[in-house]
Amino acid sequence: MSTLFHSAKTCNYVVLHCVKDFLWNKCKILVIGAGGLGCEILANLALTGFKDIHLIDMDTMIMIDISNLNRQFLFRPADVGRPKAIVAAEHVMKRVPGVKVTSYYGKIQDKGDDYYLQSNLVICGLDFVEAYGDTEGFKGQARVILPTRSSCFECSLDILNKPTTFPICTIANTPRLPEHRIEWASVLEWPHTRGGQSRWTSHCSKRNSILMILSTSDGCIRLQQQFKIEGVTGSLTQGVFKNVIPAIASNNAIIAASSCNEAFKIATSSAAYLNNYFMLIGTEGTYSYTFEHEKRDHCPVCGGEALEMSIMISRDWTVEQLIELLTEKQNIQIKKASLATPEKPIYFHQPPQLEEATRPNLEKRLRSVVHVAKSRCASPI
Repeated sequence: MSTLFHSAKTCNYVVLHCVKDFLWNKCKILVIGAGGLGCEILANLALTGFKDIHLIDMDTMIMIDISNLNRQFLFRPADVGRPKAIVAAEHVMKRVPGVKVTSYYGKIQDKGDDYYLQSNLVICGLDFVEAYGDTEGFKGQARVILPTRSSCFECSLDILNKPTTFPICTIANTPRLPEHRIEWASVLEWPHTRGGQSRWTSHCSKRNSILMILSTSDGCIRLQQQFKIEGVTGSLTQGVFKNVIPAIASNNAIIAASSCNEAFKIATSSAAYLNNYFMLIGTEGTYSYTFEHEKRDHCPVCGGEALEMSIMISRDWTVEQLIELLTEKQNIQIKKASLATPEKPIYFHQPPQLEEATRPNLEKRLRSVVHVAKSRCASPI
């Protein structure tokens, strides 16, 4: 039964009391991320009528930085150095009376299924493609995912190019890759170590300057000690010179508004919700497109069928080489593959005890661990 009545004479919509009661008193909505998108989403939800909002943002490395203040409008200069999730919750509750924002200051992996199942809706507002409702420079997307009914995010990973750019927030707060270290030195550390000096006259001088900063700067040394990132080379440094994603405040606002609009429609049944993929491209003008993304039968998350693949490999390869090949396959999008035959495990990256037990197999030749024509590849546990 519809939760809305429509009067043909007055064109007024009368909302049932049960809808208001659900929205104000019963609906729990979880927001993942308290950055540029997260701030917009929190404000929109609070002003839309959601009263019970839960917010989760990453662990102790995510602190408010001075560079956040131009687009993450819930934060003030006095908040620099404090956790984003906690400060965002405080500001929303202060500005919108009656709204309760429960913040969690930690990794999303630390929470079990029960934590996520208590929410009626989940909005994911992050700035990198692997996590998603997201923005990336002048591009953005909003999606409606209904578990088991619509395509999941995993279904669409094969249509995305591997990212070659790095969000500035990630570089500043949670560097994880050698590329992040290089950009951290180039974008954030250079002004502190060289002042007003001209940065470089050529790609070669830039590469050499960045490598020198990485090895001598106190800030870069502290970064290395904190995050344990290895693998910075001269060729890699030259390869990432132009790979920083700008954070566009207006783009965040558009995607956040779209996401919150869909959340409101689902919670109240006030209108048909998005079916099911909205794209925004602002690199040349403003262009948006909405389409239905279909489920993949072989999706490892929501698909009901197993995916069979034929790949050419040598039995002289090591297990580690095979895993590297699988992680590069765009159509399966496995970051940390686990391998097993029907008879025995070969390598499992989780749990830690099993990873430690199977780690020696990484250096073994395939011919010594696989005695059948087929092996099973398990997606991340």
